[in-house]
Amino acid sequence: MNRAEFESGLQRDGYEPVERTMAANTTNPEHSHEFDARVLILDGEMTIARGGTEHTYRVGDMCAIEAGTSHTEHCGPNGVRYLAGRRFKR
Repeated sequence: MNRAEFESGLQRDGYEPVERTMAANTTNPEHSHEFDARVLILDGEMTIARGGTEHTYRVGDMCAIEAGTSHTEHCGPNGVRYLAGRRFKR
């Protein structure tokens, strides 16, 4: 998926976009968010583990995580830059 398509979908579905980065080999331990999230990888890679399954996302890959879903995030050896969409529950 390209950035324009991703941003269009965020806007259509009520998400706030924010561009983020994580340094090389950084891990965010298990946590959850109070918002629904969609992520598009722009550079590097990130592995997200949830529900006993891990998946590595690379440039152009998109991931969606519902609010309240426990997960971990680990970025690759070159770090990661991603566009995240956040939609808070009402």
